[in-house]
Amino acid sequence: MSIWWSLHLRREAASVPLARRLLIGTMETAGVDPEISYDLSVALTEACANAVEHGGNPAREGAVEAYRVTAYLDGEKCRIEVADSGPGFTRVQDIRAARVDAENGRGLCLIRELADHVHIGAKPGRGGGTVVSFDKILKWTKDPSLLTA
Repeated sequence: MSIWWSLHLRREAASVPLARRLLIGTMETAGVDPEISYDLSVALTEACANAVEHGGNPAREGAVEAYRVTAYLDGEKCRIEVADSGPGFTRVQDIRAARVDAENGRGLCLIRELADHVHIGAKPGRGGGTVVSFDKILKWTKDPSLLTA
């Protein structure tokens, strides 16, 4: 089975739970184990929150800014990509773990803990931006509703 979807979302806080609910609903319908679904939904929430907070392009004043979320459930793996048009990172290696009591700066570290593979890089093209992609091996419930229909 293969499922994929892509969303083009405004850089607004209200877009984050929308992406999360769509992912959870897709995985629940496909029969993905709830613990795996939860891990991926938390990682997606962190990636979307980063796009909303940091993904803007200050050079484009007045423009409606957006970011893109794409999810692929293919065979035994789920891959998620969140792409924004912000300034990006100068050096991805400079991302450090935040202090435990910090209110900000823990998102990328959390994504790395919850996913099997994580890639953070520059968005291709002239517009700039960052792409955060991560994947996780899926586990299935005994009676996936999508497979038994």
